[in-house]
Amino acid sequence: MSVKSPEKSTSVLAVDTGGTFTDLLLLRDGKLTALKVPSTPDDPARAVLGGIRQLTDREPYLLVHGSTVATNALLEGKGARVVLVTNRGFEDVIEIGRQNRPQLYALVGHRPEPLVARGDRIGVAGRLGPRGEEIEPLDDSELAELPARVREAESIAVCLLHSYANARHELAVANRLRDLGLPLSVSAQLLPEYREFERTSTTIVNAYVAPLVTRYLGRLAAGARATQVRIMGSNGGAFPIARAIAEPVHTVLSGPAGGVVGALDVASRAGTRRIISFDMGGTSTDVSLCPGQPLHTEEFGIAGHPVAVPVIDIHTVGAGGGSIARLDPGGALRVGPQSAGADPGPISYGRAGRELTVTDAHVWLGRIPVDGFLGGTVPLDRAAIRESMEELARGLGSTPIEAAEGILAVANTAMEGALRVISVERGYDPADFTIVAFGGAAALHVAELALRLGAAGALVPPHPGLLSAYGMLAADVMREASRTVLITATDSGPQAIEEIFRELDETAVKTMVSEGCEREELTLHRWMDARYRGQSFQLRVPADDWIRRFHEAHRERYGYARPERAVEAVTLRSVAVARGPRIHWEPLTPAGRAPPLEATQVWHENQRLDAVRVWRNQLRAGHTIAGPALILEYSATTWIPPGWKADVDRWGNLLLSG
Repeated sequence: MSVKSPEKSTSVLAVDTGGTFTDLLLLRDGKLTALKVPSTPDDPARAVLGGIRQLTDREPYLLVHGSTVATNALLEGKGARVVLVTNRGFEDVIEIGRQNRPQLYALVGHRPEPLVARGDRIGVAGRLGPRGEEIEPLDDSELAELPARVREAESIAVCLLHSYANARHELAVANRLRDLGLPLSVSAQLLPEYREFERTSTTIVNAYVAPLVTRYLGRLAAGARATQVRIMGSNGGAFPIARAIAEPVHTVLSGPAGGVVGALDVASRAGTRRIISFDMGGTSTDVSLCPGQPLHTEEFGIAGHPVAVPVIDIHTVGAGGGSIARLDPGGALRVGPQSAGADPGPISYGRAGRELTVTDAHVWLGRIPVDGFLGGTVPLDRAAIRESMEELARGLGSTPIEAAEGILAVANTAMEGALRVISVERGYDPADFTIVAFGGAAALHVAELALRLGAAGALVPPHPGLLSAYGMLAADVMREASRTVLITATDSGPQAIEEIFRELDETAVKTMVSEGCEREELTLHRWMDARYRGQSFQLRVPADDWIRRFHEAHRERYGYARPERAVEAVTLRSVAVARGPRIHWEPLTPAGRAPPLEATQVWHENQRLDAVRVWRNQLRAGHTIAGPALILEYSATTWIPPGWKADVDRWGNLLLSG
């Protein structure tokens, strides 16, 4: 498979940091070069910089990176000490939160500890109203004392009431603290939207991860020596490294977002835009429904902390190739969410791993050949699995083959549940969607999951283990400007909405130009969060003919609409977009003869089956591989069960059907 790019003067390198492997994809002179290196969880930059040195040869290149540093800091609780400056009397908003119960059926529920200790929350005088009117002025003498009161901080968050309507008070506080040289997160600049709990939480999360992200990206930029560095954002667009340092909260879904962008790109080329992206990596599985375009949400949380910035709507479960299989105290088989990760990894990797994983089950069943991993460059050790698999089988009262198939069945059940959450539970029929499988392990499971879900079919793109990196490679550069307005669709509403949109358009465009984009390259997209008056939550719809679109979206989501009710514009959003590197795929050569098939054996439903295997680079457009079969390539293995087949299209995609 090859590609052409008109931008041959500058190479583009995309890097996706994962739990088990760090994926690198280099576009140079119209050709893609792939590399997977083991991740280094103790120091993610080490694997990234090591991979960059292997792929680049001191030529000028653009680096696009999907970072997990912010995500890991939140999951592991290893962020900075944050001091929060807020209105007096509202210091505990972050602790009170909402009245929803995280554990619905627990007699005594629990919430995660706030990221800011009670003693590090500083209340100041001054108050604004919901329309931005000043109710109480700031106290200048109190502001003068602020720098001394925050001296123990490693990062500062500033969040005052109603700053989305008037940022004057917040900016005055921020100006008093700016000379301290500490990372400073200001809610009016980060998230000028209503709901004080979510806005406060988002600002604190940004401050919590800022020092760690700043150090990491600074080291990355210095070591990579790229002409330009962009970071993949959680909303599916890339942005300059300077913004990632100032607003790292936008990177919490950096890698998974790249996968959704890449999945939609390859599916569009294959003739469909109604897809379910299915990304199964080493530690987790990320799924997202795209009915023509990625769905976005602001109702997102990580490690129990709400993050209200726009993100691609992605659902994650702890099932990956490295997920550990074990018996619980009741003797039931469990798989994940614990993972063997990159070090030591699955037993079959031969790195002193001692716990069985999903990958080991595939190796035991012959679905990952010992000589087919990473293009045959890394041999696997099936014999090393025997002792642990037999021990698990004794605990289950089964054979080792049945134990291995049980591991896969449990993992499939978890992933099927995730796929149903984003489709069936939201009113979508999976029969209308194609599952796009990528990540290192997804192609081993997708046929069986498509059958269980009743999906239209499955698609495995070229380089499936590197599709997230490809999505970053092809990602547009984006900038969103938003503002909460709370305007009802009355006679005066359209004019007021248009005026605000013009201001937001100009803000988004000016920011993009300041970050190096050409004004004539930009396109603007207007979106609106709307709701029926009296509702608590809203739906995002295109701003063009937004009232009609809202009624339609409400009917699709909830099964009914109320055209007679007043509709309220809650938040206006203007998104400026500059196209990413233009990549043109070269179609495959049509098949002239049958591909070179090799005989092999696999276990399926407790039976040893004669099967075939073929290297993917030997396939041409028009080839059909009937199951049971294995299709091998550098970044993944595709399993085609009995009764299924894989057709190769002109773009090199495997179209699975049964």
